[in-house]
Amino acid sequence: MADLFWPGDERAGSHFTTEDFLGAMLAVEEEWLGAEVGWVVDAHDVALEAESGGNPVIPLVKRIRETYPNAHRGLTSQDVVDSALMRMAESAVTTLRRDLATVVRRLADLAEAHRDTPMVARTLTQHAVPTTFGFRVAAWLTAVLDADDDLARLAFPQQLGGAAGTRAAIVELGREVPAGVPRWHTTRAPVTRLGDALAGCTDACARIANDVVTMSRPEIGELAEGSGGGSSTMPNKANPTLSVLVRRAALTTPQLAATLHLAAAQQVDDRADGGWHAEWATLRDLVRRTLVAASQTATLVADLRVDADRMAATLAAAGEAVLAEQRSMTDDPAPTYFGDAGAYVDHVVARAKGSLG
Repeated sequence: MADLFWPGDERAGSHFTTEDFLGAMLAVEEEWLGAEVGWVVDAHDVALEAESGGNPVIPLVKRIRETYPNAHRGLTSQDVVDSALMRMAESAVTTLRRDLATVVRRLADLAEAHRDTPMVARTLTQHAVPTTFGFRVAAWLTAVLDADDDLARLAFPQQLGGAAGTRAAIVELGREVPAGVPRWHTTRAPVTRLGDALAGCTDACARIANDVVTMSRPEIGELAEGSGGGSSTMPNKANPTLSVLVRRAALTTPQLAATLHLAAAQQVDDRADGGWHAEWATLRDLVRRTLVAASQTATLVADLRVDADRMAATLAAAGEAVLAEQRSMTDDPAPTYFGDAGAYVDHVVARAKGSLG
């Protein structure tokens, strides 16, 4: 869906929309009932009535029991909401990993193509020693691969605990719960781990975007976005818009993940009084912003323009300063001073290809 407050939000598709949430809750109720009912419920009406009970399950159950009076028996609202959130999260992470795979594939190609393309390394914003653009890309790629590894380790458990986690009503009804289904009403690791993994993705995407923003400055000119954004007043400008929008996400997602941890720390008794409620919209924003950032990063790297000649010229213009460390090591300096940059690129590219199967 388009969002004037978050340009590009439509890239997240239907993930974690109101309709997605309603559909996931209905799917949980159908699964518990053991029947594909195909309930038609108006999300707007449910949302309007959710305030009185503090969550959307209460008005939802009221509607579905009009046709199936035994629906929801044994469950509590948190069982339905948590299970629905995990269903939505699993679907969103599948889409997210698909976009990250696109980024990985493109970065692996770039790293190989520029394995030996010389440029000047910069540390604390200043020229340091010679490096290669392939080595820089391998650093980008490592961050993306690490983020994807964290996503791959996530679990998306159902929630089946009943009113206070004891499953009392479920037992009284003689219902069997599948082995291994946890009770995590007040132990929120599935949510905080998800939040951390999502924030890690925007960290990795921003690692790329930050370099593109810097290296596309006119006075550097070593990189450029494929089709930079325009300006409302200066038609000659080609702003690194995608990079700016990816950075925007990375500036906001850590706080969202922190909110999930704060909510987890505020758990109390056997069902929380507000900590649980704080998670839903927080997860929505975190998931959608991460999806948007990953999609924008895929577009960014797909169309990235690399000016190898400009990189070489900048390195040459740096002169003897970039060889100072080398000369302190040997009286007979080699013509290049790249250390084992090439071997590192090869290692990371091999890891990337292995992750892609």
